[in-house]
Amino acid sequence: MSERAQRARRNAATSLDAPGRIQGIDLARGLAVFGMFAAHLLTIEPFDLARPETWIDIANGRSSILFATLAGVSIALMTGGPHPIGGRTLSVARRRLVVRAVLVWLIGLLLIATGVPVYVILPAYAVLFLIALPLLRLRARSLWIFAAVIGLGMPWVLPRLDALPLWQTPTGGDLSRLLGWHYPFVLWAAFLIAGLAAGRSGVGERRTAWWLVGGGVGATIAATAASAPPLLGNLDPDGYLGRVLADEAHSGGLLEVAGSGGGALATVGACVLICRTRATGVVLPLRAVGSMPLTAYVGQIVAWAAIAATVLGDTGDLFGFRALDPFWPFVLVTLAFCTAWALVFGRGPLERLLAAIARRLAPH
Repeated sequence: MSERAQRARRNAATSLDAPGRIQGIDLARGLAVFGMFAAHLLTIEPFDLARPETWIDIANGRSSILFATLAGVSIALMTGGPHPIGGRTLSVARRRLVVRAVLVWLIGLLLIATGVPVYVILPAYAVLFLIALPLLRLRARSLWIFAAVIGLGMPWVLPRLDALPLWQTPTGGDLSRLLGWHYPFVLWAAFLIAGLAAGRSGVGERRTAWWLVGGGVGATIAATAASAPPLLGNLDPDGYLGRVLADEAHSGGLLEVAGSGGGALATVGACVLICRTRATGVVLPLRAVGSMPLTAYVGQIVAWAAIAATVLGDTGDLFGFRALDPFWPFVLVTLAFCTAWALVFGRGPLERLLAAIARRLAPH
């Protein structure tokens, strides 16, 4: 074996298969990345069980919720997993999380400035990082309770917040973009905290993974059944109760929270279980993408802006760009790039950069 091949194998072990790394979390992140690619790049008809070509509609809304849930899982794993860190170590971790939040927020603003017509999730992600700060010492039980209270309670409040006159003003529009209000943090904190709870529950353990699958699937089935016409399906969707109980993507309704939040937890559990089998080698390219989700997400939007500006002369032409059929080229290039980078260099370029800046600004 050549020296280069040996180095690649060592880097692969270090980055993707290192002892203690939960491979299923990388797989779940990879699925979330490509789910967001689908939501951005494809024109998708509403889900119809009888028409398989519409099944990709499950990516709408659910991929971003999976992203938020995985943010919580990642924060939990970085701060002790089932055994929360404390003392000076926790203080350093909090400062570094603040630095990451600021950097992610700034990157989000730069992506918004490209004019690409998507709701950039990174500003909301940054706010969620800050929300996590006071929760890092809590145990799993408390976190599950917090997640449930917010997830069940905020859908009743969100329609009132969305109706505030502020959002109809120029200042409100700017504030909405700065906060990523398309992903309202007052509600999306529930997904982040659920992810924190999963991480504190020992998400890499087989027993926990099965609980996540069972509980998540149960919540999704219950939400789907409740949205059927004999029960709640005949509500006025524009009325207060219709908005509170909505199940549509990005509605912030109770049934969306239960169904998509449950689906996110079930996906995390299923990915952990899959990667406890030999299939983990088969899905290595997906795991590579999931090991550098910020790089993949930012790369998609930067490439979109560059191609649209060159070919269409307008980065904001959504349907013109989708007409170029960019989904599969973006997927294949991302898979190839992330896999090669992970095998040769290990950690993703943006992930490496943010970690280095956080260490520099918040040293031990």
